[in-house]
Amino acid sequence: MARIRVLVVDDHRIFAESLAAALAAEPDVDVSAAGSGPAALRALERAAAEGRGYDVLLVDAELGALTGGGELPAVPAPRQEETAAVDGIALVAGVRAARPAVRSVVLAEKDDPRAAARALQAGASGWVAKDCSLQRLLSVIRGVLRDETHLPPALLTGVLRELTAARKHRTESERLVESLTPREREVLRCMVAGLGRKAVAERLFLSPHTVRTHMQNVLGKLGVHSTLAAVALARRAGVGPADAGTGSLGRDVVERGGQLAQ
Repeated sequence: MARIRVLVVDDHRIFAESLAAALAAEPDVDVSAAGSGPAALRALERAAAEGRGYDVLLVDAELGALTGGGELPAVPAPRQEETAAVDGIALVAGVRAARPAVRSVVLAEKDDPRAAARALQAGASGWVAKDCSLQRLLSVIRGVLRDETHLPPALLTGVLRELTAARKHRTESERLVESLTPREREVLRCMVAGLGRKAVAERLFLSPHTVRTHMQNVLGKLGVHSTLAAVALARRAGVGPADAGTGSLGRDVVERGGQLAQ
């Protein structure tokens, strides 16, 4: 009998241990539990290194980070530097990118079309109520392994509406970004990376005055009035940050007076 390896990721210890115990009673299911996103990532890495990777991840929609004793005993506690917050949907996205063969199912306490749509966009294969029956959950687990996508019927209309709206916003954002010149797109990518005007000037070998002009042109063509709004639109359009190469890349965007802080 082919066995299904499941990892439950939930920072509510009693729920996680109870669910893991219930699933473990199934003859074809092997299950472990992790109490945080970092602990889950360590468990996935360890299992893959041992040649017995997980098949399905059951992730708490409201997952938060726990430290120290928060990890469940089935998974080694993470190192201190790995205890930064990793929410449920971010975890789904990361696992989808790094281990596409692993299917993720989000466990939620309430129906939330917007959050469910975000989960599907991140790569989740299902959204299931935490109070559903064990048989329902097992059906979803087996279904996602057949490449099925599972949503509660009551959520379907709302999720489709959210996905349609997101696609529309992305299309409009892409059209606006396409109106930029190649140089303006370079400046926009630097803005997404969190660079201020002086840093952009140094990176692109331009004068601060020229960079200021480019930034103003970017805001005008994108139809926004602040750098943060331009960055948000760029991210919707799929524009990534400029490649790493300076110490200021990747920091949080901080805005003062409509321009990036320097």
